[in-house]
Amino acid sequence: MAFRFNFSIEESESNEPDTHDKTELQLGSPRRWQEPTAGSRPAADAAADHSPRLATDEHQDAMPSKKQFCLKAAKEHDIPEDVNQALENKVVEMVSGLYHVNMSVVETTVLDGSHGEDIVSKSVSSHSDLIPGIYEGGLKIWECTFDLIDYISETEMQFTDKTVLDLGCGAGLLGIVALRGKAKAVHFQDYNSTVINEITLPNAVANCTVDGNRTGSGDDRKTSKPPSKRLKKAKCLPDLLTKCRFFSGEWSEVSKLLLSSKKPFSKYDLILTSETIYNPDYYSALHDTLSQLLDKNGRVYLASKAYYFGVGGGVYLFEKFIEERNVFRINTVKTIDEGLKRFIIEMAFKISS
Repeated sequence: MAFRFNFSIEESESNEPDTHDKTELQLGSPRRWQEPTAGSRPAADAAADHSPRLATDEHQDAMPSKKQFCLKAAKEHDIPEDVNQALENKVVEMVSGLYHVNMSVVETTVLDGSHGEDIVSKSVSSHSDLIPGIYEGGLKIWECTFDLIDYISETEMQFTDKTVLDLGCGAGLLGIVALRGKAKAVHFQDYNSTVINEITLPNAVANCTVDGNRTGSGDDRKTSKPPSKRLKKAKCLPDLLTKCRFFSGEWSEVSKLLLSSKKPFSKYDLILTSETIYNPDYYSALHDTLSQLLDKNGRVYLASKAYYFGVGGGVYLFEKFIEERNVFRINTVKTIDEGLKRFIIEMAFKISS
């Protein structure tokens, strides 16, 4: 398939990765796994121990600490008038029926640190996929993202005319699924501006524009299958991309930016987030962000592993935290027992109708 941009598309023989056999999908060549530390985002159940371990009672005794981190300022990222710019020098691949840029190419592009944050070289030098306050894992598609995509497909979740936030978006696949599901507006947030500029925004553009033609909302595409090689020419591009806004920065700072912005802002009907509860130190900021940005009748769908070795977070501890705050009701809507136990949980305000 030829693209009318300075990038190319690559397809594997299967077109569809066996995602459930992996703890995460890195967009590029894999790095050697190392023992998780307090500064790493662990997802190595398969690499470290083929007999999955779940959280035990001793893990539940410790609630999130009161550590304070430097707040990374929030920034909104503009969509370039010439969308070719977002796709320059990108190699586009396919996963779960969605286009995404190949991270190995992105890493080569930003390795010299000229893009500001220098997160790639710092990640490599520290042998970690997460450096708290510097890099929060946006250069990977984490395993639970695919769990939530599957759940969206299985339940035929409706996005029509809804406002959606992909929180901690990374590659932005959850938001892109909502976009092609005819959402009214889709916003993407990641901690790192490099991730938004080099991965999220290009992915959104790639799923709206192919071979110089504009793709439709994806009605002819199933979540579990690659899109047809013959893509339809449908709605004009502005009708799709102008539904999107892109933000980088720490959660509380993004909340302040949205709530104080002169631009019209409606609270979200749906907030989708995957593997954002790995660090208990972030629970308070996450809880406050959800409570500030979710519509009174909205829903949060969060995908997570039972327990994250090395940093101590996970579903059990997060549920305890939410229950003690007494703002949201929380419900497990799906359990995945393959590998390390994983969950999809639904959250809504206790006062919602």
